[in-house]
Amino acid sequence: MWPPSANDRGYAELQKVGVYSKLTAIFQDVFEDETLVVNPTLSADDVPGWDSLRNIRLILAVERSYGIKLTASEIGKLQNVGDLARLVASKL
Repeated sequence: MWPPSANDRGYAELQKVGVYSKLTAIFQDVFEDETLVVNPTLSADDVPGWDSLRNIRLILAVERSYGIKLTASEIGKLQNVGDLARLVASKL
């Protein structure tokens, strides 16, 4: 549920390490939209222009920005930005 409650420790932990703020900057760059702000429930259905090519650019930008590698299996399981944020945090 967005916005998260004060008791949502998973979201709070990710905020502490700055995952959402960094992902917001990445999304703004990839989608060329300075007004775009990510949240855990945001998905491809919510962002105009989020097609397969943009998805590849997004994943590459995330990997480059964080210095991590995501497997095809991990990427295939992602349903929303919350899933992506948790996956990124697990690799830091």
